[in-house]
Amino acid sequence: MSGDTAERQSLSRVAVIIPALNEAASLRELLPLLIDQRPGQIIVADNGSTDETAAVANGAGATVVHEPRRGYGAACYAGMGCLPDRADVVAFIDADLSDDPNMLPAVVQPIIEGSADLVLGSREPGLREPGSMTLPQRFGNALAVRLIRWGWGHRYSDLGPLRAIRRSSLDAIAMQDRAYGWTVEMQIRALELGLRIASVPVPYRRRKDHTRSKISGTVRGTLLAGYWILTTCARLWWTRGRRLNR
Repeated sequence: MSGDTAERQSLSRVAVIIPALNEAASLRELLPLLIDQRPGQIIVADNGSTDETAAVANGAGATVVHEPRRGYGAACYAGMGCLPDRADVVAFIDADLSDDPNMLPAVVQPIIEGSADLVLGSREPGLREPGSMTLPQRFGNALAVRLIRWGWGHRYSDLGPLRAIRRSSLDAIAMQDRAYGWTVEMQIRALELGLRIASVPVPYRRRKDHTRSKISGTVRGTLLAGYWILTTCARLWWTRGRRLNR
């Protein structure tokens, strides 16, 4: 069996969840690139879009789940409800083309090989396109990983949205957040459960004009995201004794 054939067979056990809110334009470009990677299933979690997000996703052959309740975590959680039994690995990628879908094989590979349970696509400074992360984003990201280091003793480099996790590990985490604390909750709970964690450096690109961010593209969105990340860290810190003593 060739290496390419083996890789495609292993990716057939991977389901990709894409939370999306009014991302029809970017999905027209993203989905064909993602389909080229041959994952077993692509799920677009439509978070109450008013454009053609659902139609574009359906036309590309993706599974579409509708979650009108706004929130990044709500959309991701809705996507989890459509996972097929055959999916051993679950990957998450944003719909806005900031993440490179060609990095999917590299991100899921440590899990497929059995060396990791959670793999984070780390947006290293040298791989970020200029302007891809605003100053508030960089500050909030750095603060969050510093808080995790203080509270849980692990040095993360990023809260990057491109990530993959073993299906059984995701079930064990039992995600609770339905807003913008989703990524930080996953990373903190992974530490508490003793999961094997790895990171893969990935490029990060500026959004195109037609895909202005609903979060970092507005002051309100940036403040809300920062609020949810910080309050999620605080909530998990104050309640960790209860979880760890179960």
